[in-house]
Amino acid sequence: MSGSYCKSLYSFSGDQHQQGLTFEVGEIIRIVHPLPGGWWEGELDGVRGWFPSSYVQVLEKTASMTSLPVEDVGEPLPQHWKCYMSPQGRRYYVNTSSNGKETDIQLNGFRTSGSPLHQNEHSHISLVKKPSLEPQINCVTFPLPMSTPEQQLLKPDEWSYCDYFWTDKKDPQGTSCISGFEVLLQKQLKGKHMQKEMAEFIRERIKIEEEYAKNLAKLSQIPLAGQEEGTLGEAWAQLKKSLADEAEVHLKFSSKLQSEVEKPLLTFRENFKKDMKRFNHHIAELRKQLVGRHSAVEKARKALADRQKDLDVKTQQLEIKLSNKMEEDIKKAQRKSTQAGDDLMRCVDLYNQSQSKWFEEMVTTSLELERLEVERVEMIRQHLCQYTTLRHETDMFNQSTMEPVDQLLQSVDPARDRELWVQEQKTGDIRPVDIEI
Repeated sequence: MSGSYCKSLYSFSGDQHQQGLTFEVGEIIRIVHPLPGGWWEGELDGVRGWFPSSYVQVLEKTASMTSLPVEDVGEPLPQHWKCYMSPQGRRYYVNTSSNGKETDIQLNGFRTSGSPLHQNEHSHISLVKKPSLEPQINCVTFPLPMSTPEQQLLKPDEWSYCDYFWTDKKDPQGTSCISGFEVLLQKQLKGKHMQKEMAEFIRERIKIEEEYAKNLAKLSQIPLAGQEEGTLGEAWAQLKKSLADEAEVHLKFSSKLQSEVEKPLLTFRENFKKDMKRFNHHIAELRKQLVGRHSAVEKARKALADRQKDLDVKTQQLEIKLSNKMEEDIKKAQRKSTQAGDDLMRCVDLYNQSQSKWFEEMVTTSLELERLEVERVEMIRQHLCQYTTLRHETDMFNQSTMEPVDQLLQSVDPARDRELWVQEQKTGDIRPVDIEI
């Protein structure tokens, strides 16, 4: 494929990329180095740079055609038109600004007044048309699968959002269709809702921890079995103290859950919500503009067909009856037809500009949604890890409060308790004896 030519389907700004090639819609680019990853190196007007292969369409004819210098053409070409010579010696004139809507034209004579081509009685024009125009789906043009080379994925090494959500999808809830971007947006909105429910779950856990800490502190203050003595009494007192320590640990746990888990989840969700609203509004406005441009194209196409039909009728009438007025009517009809053709071309150009802008924004926005989704999942993963870490720390603190209790319970010695109690409470060690007579 190196050395062949391609035609840009969309405008591309190389300023946003390192060593990128800038071009507008309809420009012919020489392919220098096509990489299988979806980025090609090309040359335009002596400038080399890289561009996405999905923005262009390979011109199979240019490999076997030779571009003719202007002096060899014989007459100056209209703007945006280039002349090619086939191996059979036939000249082909290609409009580089029509983005494929006006296809190759084989001419034997032309002149350049007004529109690119005007017939007269000394010229002969035959149109070599492509099989048909691109199919329209919801005012978006798509290439015919049998008449275009296979498109390269923008990110072929991964299942990226920017490659798989261009066409519409039937709504499972009904008979209507939803756009690919709406499918993406619904996933993001579902993720936002899931994040809200996760924050509610953490909130409920915080309430449980706070209530548990409150009850533990209350229980540690109850003076039950407070008169137990000896080593068992020490163990019992330590157990009650451990309840107060455990209450404090759970209170700190609930506070950290609120500041380090729940609050970041809610903050991220609010920012996520604003981003989704902004993206939805932006793409919806571009799609609305695209629909308007498409309607203008169809209206201009119908107007051109009507003008052409009127011109054909007047031409037939001229063949039947020649008159000065009829010739004037034909010239007038030709001017109107030419004007309608120019209007159609302008509408097509505006539509293509809108579709190019929509395409670029769809790619940019879908990649941004992809990034936000990864960021959301990673953020939730990190904070759930923080939750488990805090829980492990709480368990370790609880275990540390129970260790003194365990040690004291292991040292409980009824014999030693009895000894100490007897020494403290004894009343005398002289035992009574029998009465002697």
